[in-house]
Amino acid sequence: MKPDKLLDVALNHSSADQTEVALYTGKSALTRFANSTIHQNMLFEGQSLRIRAVFGKKVASGSTNRLDESGVIELADRVVEMARLQDENKDFISLPKPMNPVQDAQGFCQSTADSSPEQRANQVRALVSEADKTGGSAAGSYTVQTGEHFIKNTLGVDSYYSGTYANLLTVITGPDGGFGYAACTSSDVGDIDGRQIGAQAAVLARDSANPIGIEPGEYECILMPYAVSDMINMLVWMGFGAKEYQEGRSWVCGKLGQKVVSESISLWDDGLDPRTIISPFDSEGIARQRVDLIKNGAANAVLYDSYTAHLEGKQSTGHAPRGRGHNLIMAPGEASIDDMVASTKRGVLVTRLHYTNIAHQMSASFTGMTRDGTFLIEDGRIIRPVKNMRFTQSITQALSDTQMVGSELKLEDGVLAPALKLGKFSFSSATQF
Repeated sequence: MKPDKLLDVALNHSSADQTEVALYTGKSALTRFANSTIHQNMLFEGQSLRIRAVFGKKVASGSTNRLDESGVIELADRVVEMARLQDENKDFISLPKPMNPVQDAQGFCQSTADSSPEQRANQVRALVSEADKTGGSAAGSYTVQTGEHFIKNTLGVDSYYSGTYANLLTVITGPDGGFGYAACTSSDVGDIDGRQIGAQAAVLARDSANPIGIEPGEYECILMPYAVSDMINMLVWMGFGAKEYQEGRSWVCGKLGQKVVSESISLWDDGLDPRTIISPFDSEGIARQRVDLIKNGAANAVLYDSYTAHLEGKQSTGHAPRGRGHNLIMAPGEASIDDMVASTKRGVLVTRLHYTNIAHQMSASFTGMTRDGTFLIEDGRIIRPVKNMRFTQSITQALSDTQMVGSELKLEDGVLAPALKLGKFSFSSATQF
């Protein structure tokens, strides 16, 4: 049975006051490599159908991967039964109605959908050849995905999108104990250049060999885009979801319209930006709106799904579930990495962050450590690699002292980010590696 017909079966069979049906079908291919050798090739093909049923203020949901008519009907009956037995949620108003039309978005690339294990292997081979030039050993993965997403509800929402995704990443270990990380993400496998990724990581691994230890403390800090993307994800997670804001658990509480970081920082979420992995609607089928979270340093808005929007008499911004950003973009500046280094008296350059976690949500503080390429800068020159350091830092405080913003953006983990030079970043302790 065709996917749209399965959705209709569920909607027509459900006896709930309101019903929502979402169907995802996808294929994911994965090539893993370690010690500069491919050791695993996998192909996953999956499908899942989710039903949400509503009786007044009683809501329940369930899912199945049995995508025949009987499987869908069985799930619908179970979800309806669960919904009848639920306690009322006094704050629930309704499933969403159609609002802004879902715009046509070109996030599907046929060459990605048609890519083969041999093509992935060739890119890994090119990457490994760059590691070989420096005597390094490469590990990492190459992921290629294709997916279709269908969502309908009984109030008229009817959304469909098909997209592709590709990501090649590596950590190269140098012969003298240095480490280097590089990655590329795109909807088009044609943008993935294994040789370039391998060369970037190999140079970092070579240059970070035999690191020295330095004392913990506050340093001028250059964060490369990989590190910035991690930090921005943490900042948005801790502050810009409407649910956390409404419950007083967000660092943004009481600060909308106020300056919270440097005026050089602007940040928004835009599911239709072709430089990201396009995501035109959310898990409720509502079109994602561009939301300017920070405008010229001021906190500007939060992200709503239909539940949190109804609580304030507003419209969803298309950010279900739970008001999460998926296509975050930071405005670029005019500086190059060379400019940042040249302007630094004594500081640290950080390629990547690792094991980041929330330290204190209301102060937007996070903790973690550096990884895969950390360097000491003195008098405008990178002089030595340094051992990794742990940190605990308020992100808003760090961004309030932004001195330079990079001119080039890189997509990493859902964030299109530039490099940043910060006047102060607090490193709390050193490691032995």
